[in-house]
Amino acid sequence: MTMTPEQASWFQGTFTRLVENIDKAVQGKHEVVSLVLASMLAEGHVLLEDAPGTGKTSLAKALAATVQGTSSRIQFTPDLLPSDVTGVTIYDQQSHKFEFHKGPIFASIVLADEINRASPKTQSALLEVMEESKVTIDGVTHEAGRPFLVIATQNPVEQAGTYKLPEAQLDRFLIKTSIGYPDLAVTESILAGAAERNPSSHLTAIITTGAVADMADLAATVHVEPAVLRYVAELAEATREDAGVRLGVSVRGAIAMIRLAKVWAAARGRHYVLPDDIKALVAPAWQHRLMLDPEAEFSGVTADVVISRVLERVAAPQARAAA
Repeated sequence: MTMTPEQASWFQGTFTRLVENIDKAVQGKHEVVSLVLASMLAEGHVLLEDAPGTGKTSLAKALAATVQGTSSRIQFTPDLLPSDVTGVTIYDQQSHKFEFHKGPIFASIVLADEINRASPKTQSALLEVMEESKVTIDGVTHEAGRPFLVIATQNPVEQAGTYKLPEAQLDRFLIKTSIGYPDLAVTESILAGAAERNPSSHLTAIITTGAVADMADLAATVHVEPAVLRYVAELAEATREDAGVRLGVSVRGAIAMIRLAKVWAAARGRHYVLPDDIKALVAPAWQHRLMLDPEAEFSGVTADVVISRVLERVAAPQARAAA
């Protein structure tokens, strides 16, 4: 079953209302909010690399309030244990049974703050739940539910005492982006409402979590032409062949691109994906998946440079709209 034009129009209207509602708490960041919301509807996760105080927590809370979901915040530190994230099984002496006490990972929106400050062992506790939306403790599987979005943050300035995320974990994030500082006019508007410590507390829910799951299922039915699929495959292969890259985009990364592009197309009222959708998403979806050659990196080559070269090298198809 493929999404109909009528369903695409409804999806666009709902997506727009969700973004506008979140914009009330996170002002002046329409594009970033759209990317994060699209990632949630594509059932992926987000890595934000930002300086402190740019609104990352506000974004997570506003998103949870908009979809009538729950939110939690995990402050990653060197002494954080995996059980502090996923939860722990405790023996109840009264019932003589083991009971599972859920950790903060069991929420609709989870803010994993400064994820690179925790040990690799604790970071790995997120691998299963981010990939499969479930946690296995003592052989028992616990579902995380839908929607489920991890927004992990990294401070790009202070790297002392941090643990770099391994490639296998970076590959679990659907996109990597940054909120950045607002412009002067938006900053002035934010300062005018500085007395309100939690702007998201006054947001009204637009839809329920069940409706979010329905939107995710609907987005998955967006049509993708074989020519567009081949275009994504050729772009991924081109990243692996680039002279400045040691490790290019994986098959998981290519699949992530298609999932995200389907949501992006539906959010624009289309029931089919265009090559332009791929071009618009290739940087946030793939820049964190590239491992650059040290010599090339020393010469000034960045992930954005590689992506630009790949887009120039691979010709985009003239994809026709779905019937």
